[in-house]
Amino acid sequence: MTETRLNPLAPYGPFLARAVHDAEELAYGPRRLREDLSALRERSPGVPEGVWRAAGKVDGRECAAAVGVMGVIVGAAAVAGARSGGRSAFYRGTVDGFGLHGLVHLAQAAAVRGRTPGSVTSPLVVVPFSLWARGRLRSARARGVVAGLALVAGATVVAHGAGRRPVRAF
Repeated sequence: MTETRLNPLAPYGPFLARAVHDAEELAYGPRRLREDLSALRERSPGVPEGVWRAAGKVDGRECAAAVGVMGVIVGAAAVAGARSGGRSAFYRGTVDGFGLHGLVHLAQAAAVRGRTPGSVTSPLVVVPFSLWARGRLRSARARGVVAGLALVAGATVVAHGAGRRPVRAF
């Protein structure tokens, strides 16, 4: 069985799609979170107070720094995908994680019954790209989805942790 050549958009697509998605999050995210914090608290009384305090401290600088760190992670995954012809586990996990990230944004929008940061580009860019790339990679396995979810969760923690550091320094 001969393997077809990987479409060049597949390895670099997550980086490009993420840039579009992140632009929406940066433009809309921190302000919206601050504006909606009281309503979110009322709707979710079981959420620990520490979560609300941390959410209230997120500002545009921290968000931008976290987006930058995530861009480096996704960029590294794109390079790994290009070098391996799409066979890199890091790259595949990033594709899966990116798609799951988009679904989380859609779930958030459904939960608040309105627009949330990332909810516009998720159905237009994130989810369609991820499904297209998975089809090119033939990676639609449950194990890949679990690895992608773990990768995006870990990368998010790292990105926000790193994003918070420079903000505290100033």
